[in-house]
Amino acid sequence: MSIKVLGISTSPRASSNSDLLLQQALAGAESAGAETEYIGLRDLNIAPCIECNSCYKKGVCCVEDDYQMLSSKMLEADRLIFATPIFFMTVCAQAKALIDRCQCLWAHKYVLKQPLQTIGRDRRAMVIAVGGTKSKKMFDSVRLTAKYFLDVLEMNYAANLFVNKIDEPGQVKKHPSAMEEAFRLGRELAATDAPPPEKPVNVELT
Repeated sequence: MSIKVLGISTSPRASSNSDLLLQQALAGAESAGAETEYIGLRDLNIAPCIECNSCYKKGVCCVEDDYQMLSSKMLEADRLIFATPIFFMTVCAQAKALIDRCQCLWAHKYVLKQPLQTIGRDRRAMVIAVGGTKSKKMFDSVRLTAKYFLDVLEMNYAANLFVNKIDEPGQVKKHPSAMEEAFRLGRELAATDAPPPEKPVNVELT
């Protein structure tokens, strides 16, 4: 059975820099024999969490939209590649809306103490983020947010690809190594012959 890799592009813009890197990472995963699926949040209706806490009783979100479909796909996937542009030093609004809606999974695990049916599976994730400034702290918030997001999804945080000083549309295609690194990391993510890393492999490019 082939590894299922789900790629989620959170950018509001199609063919954005983070989107292009995601597609390259998925191509890398396919080259390793994985079955891949690409989803763009800009094509879905994912409302913000309304903090009603109804999920504390049943472990499911009462806001009905495309989240339910996407949540199922995230839990079914063996690998996740999550791509976001950097807005105000963190993930974009679309990415944060999806992450916040996973509060119901947190409640399922930590309030109701019920498993997510992923125990025993080798599930790994990679994060792609692209920013446009020179700040050395550009990706600090992304790392922390991703750590707890992936913990809720019960996925090993396997790799980061962070690219800085990229702002113009399509600019990342001219970066000397970003596209190559995305392909390589996507291929490595799909591999099953090596154990998951104890901490994320971190590739940060400027």
